[in-house]
Order: sequence, then C-alpha cells, then structure tokens
Amino acid sequence: MIIITTNDKYIAFTILIGGKSSRFGSDKGLYRYNGKSLISYQIETLSLLNLDIFLVAHSPKQVQSYLDTINYHKISGFILDQQREFKSKDLRSPMLGLYSAFLELDKIGYCKTFSISCDTPLINRAVITLMIDESKDFDCVIPKWSNDYLEPLFAIYPVQKALSQAKINLKSRKFKLVNLLNPEWNIKYISVENSIQKYDKNLSSFININKNIDLELLESFF
Repeated sequence: MIIITTNDKYIAFTILIGGKSSRFGSDKGLYRYNGKSLISYQIETLSLLNLDIFLVAHSPKQVQSYLDTINYHKISGFILDQQREFKSKDLRSPMLGLYSAFLELDKIGYCKTFSISCDTPLINRAVITLMIDESKDFDCVIPKWSNDYLEPLFAIYPVQKALSQAKINLKSRKFKLVNLLNPEWNIKYISVENSIQKYDKNLSSFININKNIDLELLESFF
C-alpha cells in the first residue's frame, strides 16, 4: 500500500515499524510519551527536510492502527513486509523490512533511502542532513563507533544494490543487518565520536527504546 508523491526521487526516508516489540510489550512506535507517540517525534523531525517518508509495516492491521494515531498527512505512505515471497507467514526481521522498502522504492524510482527504526525518537536533524550531504558521493553512509560497532538502522542505502543484497540474505536466512553491507559498495563510514557528536552533543539520535525502563532515558530531553 503506497501513496506516490512527486517529490525529488533522489532519496526517501523509511521507518521500520513492523518489529515484534516483544521486550517492550506493545508497539513501540505508537507508545505515547508526553502526549505524543514516539514515531510522531521522528516524523516531525524528518518532515522538516521536505522528503518523502514511508512507514514499513508488518500487516494491514498495523497500518490501520497507525492511521488512527499519527498525523498521516506528514507521510507519503505505507509499505508492507513481503512475507509471502520467502514462504513465511510470520517472518519478523529488520532485514525483511528493509528488503520490502527497497523493493517498493525501486519501483517508483528512488536512488537511495535513509532507513531508521521506530524506536529512536530523538533523531537529530543536523546529523541527518550531514549524512544526506555525504551520500551524494557514496553508495552507502553508515555511522561507526570507535569500537567498530555500526548503526545499520540509522543509515543510507543504495536502493537497487541493497535490494539485491537483501534478497540474497533473506533466502540464505542471514538476518544480521551487517550482512547487508556489500564490500563492493563505496561506503562512507562516519565516525560517531569525531563527526556526528559535533552536531548531536549527547548522541540522542542513537538512543533506542527497547524496554519500558529505557523510557527513563527520555526524561532529560523533555
């Protein structure tokens, strides 16, 4: 289910909302904090950049729950997980969500996508702008910590190349997102500590809400 818009097709945002949220206990994106759903914080930040925003959902039922909650006028549409293609009725993996996003965005002509998870409500506009600017000379842009840990759910991917790689990974059941990075790509690794922290002092863009106790991390920002 997609609403096609006429914005510049160089890059679009994709937010993965189809996870099980088993540790959190409910749909994280819809959890209301200070009177607003967590995903609404993301959508408000991303909408400032005037690029298309797509939500990647697990099911039509989930799509409806978001339509009933968010300001859907600020997004361009929904993308559904392509479960049937991999002969699984309940495959819940970020790799599947990314594959589904790549598949649909390729059909409507996008070159790249900035993909994030719905559990990072404090994404920073300046960091996002930095990464988009860097992406023009690279296939992929991904944050890298000093301990070599990568942030694959806060990264820019080449739609066509990533589509092929994600399909290979899903068929071989390699679900770790680092497997999406093909060594043949021209990848820009952006240092979290040396580059990103200049724009996001507290590195709030990488605060993940995985458990209810993690909500305490938001207190100092609100």
